[in-house]
Amino acid sequence: MKNSVSVRGLPTRTFRLLASVGLLMVLAACGTPTDPPSLALTAAESLQMRGWVPERLKSQVVLSPVTGGQPTGMFWGSKISNAALQEALDSSLRSTGMLALSPGAGNYQLEAQLVELEQPWIGVDIKVVVTIAYVAIEKRSGTVLYQRRLRSQYVAEFGSAMVDPNERMRLANEGAVRSNINLMMRDLIALALG
Repeated sequence: MKNSVSVRGLPTRTFRLLASVGLLMVLAACGTPTDPPSLALTAAESLQMRGWVPERLKSQVVLSPVTGGQPTGMFWGSKISNAALQEALDSSLRSTGMLALSPGAGNYQLEAQLVELEQPWIGVDIKVVVTIAYVAIEKRSGTVLYQRRLRSQYVAEFGSAMVDPNERMRLANEGAVRSNINLMMRDLIALALG
C-alpha cells in the first residue's frame, strides 16, 4: 500500500500519528479543578472530631485568607486554588464547631499557606504530596499557640478513574488536602485538651 503525501511532504500516516500524539498531549495537560467540598473533612470525620472539641475552641477560630494556592490552568494540570482551600478549611472548622460565628468574634486566628504541591507528570496510580503551613495565634495577646508545616499524601489508583488521568490527579489532590486538614484539626484539639 502506498502512502499518500499530505502536509508539507509528510506521509498521511505520519501526519495523522503526529496530530494524534499532539492532541493527546494537549488533553493530558488540561486540568480538572478541585472540588472544595471534597477537600474538606468528610461528614464521618467531622462527627467524630466534634465530640472531642474542647469548650475553649468551640466557635472560637477565625480563618485568615489562605495563601499559596494557584488556580487550575488549561496547560498545567489540576491545582489547588486559594478559594478552594479557604472553602475547605472554613467548612471543616464549621462542621466540627470550631469556626467563630462572626469574623470579629473568636479568640484564635488561624492562618494557612499552601507551601508545596508535588504532583507527577504522568502515572498509572497518581500520588500527590501536599505541604501546608499553619499558624494559630491568640488574638488578644498575639501569642503563637500552634505553628506547623504538615505534609500529607494520597494515591489515586488507576481504578478510581481509568479513562481520565486528570480526574485521578484531582482525586489525589483532594485526598492529600483532606488528610492534611484532618491532621491539623487533630493537632488543634490535642493542643487545647493538653
